[in-house]
Amino acid sequence: MKFNTLRVGLTGVTQVVVGDENAADHFAPDMVPAFATPMLLSLMDNAAHEAVKNHLPEGYVSVGTRLSISHVAATPKGMQVTARATLVEIHRNRLIFEAEAFDEVEKVGEGRLERFVVNRDSFLKKLESKLDFIKGLTTE
Repeated sequence: MKFNTLRVGLTGVTQVVVGDENAADHFAPDMVPAFATPMLLSLMDNAAHEAVKNHLPEGYVSVGTRLSISHVAATPKGMQVTARATLVEIHRNRLIFEAEAFDEVEKVGEGRLERFVVNRDSFLKKLESKLDFIKGLTTE
């Protein structure tokens, strides 16, 4: 059985190499061939997830609820970006992280992220009931 071992200071790290699939020009051809801001946000959020995933009670997960980042420098295709998120506050089931991201030359992003610890089964039931509601509307 897994126990809750959450504590301030937990850190998660994620990395990605910028390629065609995560560059801004993949999403809109008139954009630049650099790491897309939504991909930076995702990388930072995944780092926050990594920081706590092995410290939650059995049957619980964390879900992202609020994300605020600054994309401060561009990263060209071919370079690696590393994101680090550190748990800085715990309020009941609310977790606050500070995150930074660097490419091989400089800092490219920073921000603050919020995640909530939820019971996975209860969360999935809510998702399923939402789908059932929509299915009910379409069959009437």
